[in-house]
Amino acid sequence: MGRRRLHVLAALMCFAICGVRSSTSSTGDTLAGGDGTVFDTSRNAFSLPARNLREEHRSAFFVGNSFFNQNWVVAPASVAGRDGLGPLFNARSCSGCHFKDGRGRPPDSDEPMDTMLLRISVPGTDRHGAPKPEPVYGDQIQNQSIPGVVREADVLVSYEEAPGEYADGEKFSLRAPSYRLANLGYGPIAQPLLMSPRVSPAMIGLGLLEAVPDATLRRLADPDDADRDGISGRVNMVWNHLTNTTAIGRFGWKAEQPSVLQQTAAAFVGDIGITSSLFRAENQTPGQHVAAAPRVNGEPEVSERILQAVALYARSLAVPAARTSDDPRAVRGRQLFMAARCGACHAAELETGAYSDLPELANQRIHPFTDLLLHDMGDGLADDRPTFAATGREWRTAPLWGLGLVAKVNGHTFLLHDGRARNFSEAILWHGGEAAASRQRFRAMSTQDRAALIAFLESL
Repeated sequence: MGRRRLHVLAALMCFAICGVRSSTSSTGDTLAGGDGTVFDTSRNAFSLPARNLREEHRSAFFVGNSFFNQNWVVAPASVAGRDGLGPLFNARSCSGCHFKDGRGRPPDSDEPMDTMLLRISVPGTDRHGAPKPEPVYGDQIQNQSIPGVVREADVLVSYEEAPGEYADGEKFSLRAPSYRLANLGYGPIAQPLLMSPRVSPAMIGLGLLEAVPDATLRRLADPDDADRDGISGRVNMVWNHLTNTTAIGRFGWKAEQPSVLQQTAAAFVGDIGITSSLFRAENQTPGQHVAAAPRVNGEPEVSERILQAVALYARSLAVPAARTSDDPRAVRGRQLFMAARCGACHAAELETGAYSDLPELANQRIHPFTDLLLHDMGDGLADDRPTFAATGREWRTAPLWGLGLVAKVNGHTFLLHDGRARNFSEAILWHGGEAAASRQRFRAMSTQDRAALIAFLESL
């Protein structure tokens, strides 16, 4: 067989095997994560490296994966590089909250929190504009502790059902959560206390979102609603602890973190009690009188090499392909999603720019269905806890990519920042503020159209 025929045959085989994956679908959303998109719908769909991750980055990816998933232990220990847990903490590992790199779930009524936490503060701000920590309990409740140390408290949730109905008369019910603290370990807590429950989000696509240029977010923002469309997204200006300057926030439920590295380091110290080069102080407050374990030469508990490897791991977790084009009903649902103007905040397409940390994520066309901006979501979802520029009614638009696989990966369908919504329909029905008109359009749809829109969300 001639060389030319071999080349043609190889090309045809590649087209037959890869054609669907490399072509643009009828909706354009298939390659949700650009060239790094993976085609996996198993329980491991959120745990794969970006398909185009270069070989020189793969070793760091797997180092980061190891430290993301394995438990930290109390210091001093014979396990080099994995000690320093606590003294107060919420989880022993990153995967303790992000199981299989996926999404946490709220507890049932009167059960303690497991894969979510409660942020707390008192009125006012710190010197950088962040929420002012409660004097004794700090900025989040740690419900676990190492031996010999009193844990801070239990956070309990209860729900009250609120009935409603669609325009066609079909009934629904929304559950409204309320939170209380029990078994306070360090005495009374300050009042008024500002509380904000947070479910751990999925980890996919973080590097791609970090690579979206600041200029893009500023262009999408419309803080004064100049076009009078009722949507006024805003950037959150937050404190960057690496550069000691303000920067655009894009991670966290209120876009309170400017980078994957800082988000990673903040989670290490806040959730696990592991210090780093960015956050060298332990997470207990002086009012708790808890002695920290000594460190050799005062070094942080997580080395810079490991911190950077975990951050690279978080940046390079792949986004699964959208499956909309496989289902005509989902294609119809996408049209309804856009017609209801859900896409005004859940932007279907963004482009990444230059990205020195991972060049393979640069200049990618991605489909995260977020604008990474703050939007007023109304009184129903308000936590009344300002965070930098974010008001108590504002939340960052949550990315929608991968949401249709949460049930497979994490075994539940709880949505929104505190998991109160038990399914996609309830999540939409909780939308208020800038999204109130879109919610009303959904309520006015026929049963078939509502099902089609949900089918679209399940295809992402």
